Amino acid sequence: MHFRGLLLGLMVVSLVAALATPPVAAGGTIKGTVVLKGTAPEIKKLEELVLSPQAGIRNAVVWLDKPPTVATAEALPSTVSMDQRECTFTPRVVLVPAGGKVDFLNSDRLLHNLHSTPSANAAFNRTQPKGRTITISFSHPEIIRVTCDLHSWMRGWVVVADHPFYAMTNGAGEFELRGLPPGRYTLKAWQERLGTISRDVAVGDQDPTPVTLEMPAR
Repeated sequence: MHFRGLLLGLMVVSLVAALATPPVAAGGTIKGTVVLKGTAPEIKKLEELVLSPQAGIRNAVVWLDKPPTVATAEALPSTVSMDQRECTFTPRVVLVPAGGKVDFLNSDRLLHNLHSTPSANAAFNRTQPKGRTITISFSHPEIIRVTCDLHSWMRGWVVVADHPFYAMTNGAGEFELRGLPPGRYTLKAWQERLGTISRDVAVGDQDPTPVTLEMPAR
């Protein structure tokens, strides 16, 4: 009986200790908006700069300049798709990790041509008839423009990320970066018409950490 009582007591103590142990923190979140600062420029090309009624910028890419070594960010999908519909790339911008792939689709009835001359990755120039999928791998981080030689207005962008802390803004210009330990970070934001900006932000007790990134009109 003494042994059974001691064993029961140890089990109760272990259970109480487990319940009292706080869960492992998933890390902080930066939750922000990328907005246009100034008067909207005249847009000469389709979807070059898409704004919400509140000047939020769609399809801007936000990332950490120097990511933390210890973090809990979710990995980016290793394969993404970019379609061609009504002679536009859809979506116009995709995010893929270094070593990942993009499945280029053609849902149009027309013949298209995938053409790009990256700096760090291999160049490609591929004719693409309707219904054919062309898969291309990207090994090195960089921002790559994709065009169609047959339709000069067509533009698409592949952003190859070197770590998981990248995000794309939605139609309201909003983004989130999750799994961040407390500390100071440098955020960068890129948009095809407006270029790249930087801003420092501190992740601390407040969660999520709010931030507004203003991109000057050009």
